[in-house]
Amino acid sequence: MMNNNIPLAERLRPESLDDYIGQKHLVGEGGVIRRMIELGRINSFILWGPPGVGKTTLAKIIAKTTDASFYTLSAVTSGVKDVREVLDKCKQEAGSLFTKARPILFIDEIHRFNKSQQDSLLGAVEQGIVTLIGATTENPSFEVIRPLLSRAQVYTLKPLERKDLQTLLDRALSKDAILQKRQTEVKETEALFRFAGGDARKLLNILDLLEQSTPKDKPLIIDDKSVTESLQENPMAFDRNGEMHYDIISAFIKSVRGSDPDAAIYWLARLVAGGEDPKFIARRLVILAAEDIGLANPNALLLANATFDALAKIGWPEGRIILAECTIYLATSAKSNSAYLAIDRALENVRMTGDLPVPLHLRNAPTSLMKELGYGEGYKYAHDYENHFVQQQYLPDAISGTRFWEPVSNPSEDVMKARMNGLRGLKE
Repeated sequence: MMNNNIPLAERLRPESLDDYIGQKHLVGEGGVIRRMIELGRINSFILWGPPGVGKTTLAKIIAKTTDASFYTLSAVTSGVKDVREVLDKCKQEAGSLFTKARPILFIDEIHRFNKSQQDSLLGAVEQGIVTLIGATTENPSFEVIRPLLSRAQVYTLKPLERKDLQTLLDRALSKDAILQKRQTEVKETEALFRFAGGDARKLLNILDLLEQSTPKDKPLIIDDKSVTESLQENPMAFDRNGEMHYDIISAFIKSVRGSDPDAAIYWLARLVAGGEDPKFIARRLVILAAEDIGLANPNALLLANATFDALAKIGWPEGRIILAECTIYLATSAKSNSAYLAIDRALENVRMTGDLPVPLHLRNAPTSLMKELGYGEGYKYAHDYENHFVQQQYLPDAISGTRFWEPVSNPSEDVMKARMNGLRGLKE
């Protein structure tokens, strides 16, 4: 008999790659993780991605399909002692003649491990005693120590696409023992998919909430109205596993971006009151300073970075004042995303055009052969010319003249734009 108390997300958790939804770049035909599973040779790696995209599920599938012993730790509840106890067991297994494969240790939320906890893993991974699989919602470059990163490949998981969410919805309605018994009418999915935001667990929690709030003698209606009303009436039920945390982060970021200091400081207070890691908040402020303020006020990045550093020196609870100062400064600052857009345009161009050759006059010529081949020939040293500028081609021939940076109107970029227009006028 199906237990109604078990969340739908857990009832519907895939047990094989064939049932796994999304992440085709990793688990699709020829995907690196699929190949590892099929060959039964699992290397250490870290899964990085937002909540609800299948990190833990993928680890459990590996546990089920591999011959290796599988151990699980949560960085939220486990200390150095727990890690060492597991590693001792793995060491005993590694020395056994009957062991077929290295034991696998899965650590959920590995970004919450401090340096000493991560150090305790390093030797075991380095010596081949254990295969490490970590899962994190945070950029491993910031939170995982470099020696451990060098021994574990990082694989990025993406939010589920709309077609993936549709597949998940169809599967839930057709495969779940409880939903199968309900008369269900799917009229609209726009609100359902929008609130899910690429998160499988969110979508299933919403379905769970709708099912539980609809009388058994009435049809289960899925449309924009029913989804929105259910979430407004019972938001915490939707947030079973802490997803609202990410909604508050989103509101915080959008309030700063939207130049509303009062809303920004309110959402900051919600984060602080909710026990959010101050470093996480500071890191979001650094990103905001570069992405949303950018060249309109380059000092914003300096202040945000100083905020991050000051937190480490001052600690908590006084650190909240530093975060508040930075938040208000960023919220009230002029805004520009021109640098953010410029790098994305350039990356898209690189993706489309590939590895275009560097013009000969820009190439380095450390050897006589390279000089004979024309490397560096004709290069003009800008400082030798008026205004430290000279007409010269710097882009590859195929994309010469392309503009990636498009300044937006603000006092800072107006000055930059005027200077560049003046220099480009010299060309003419």
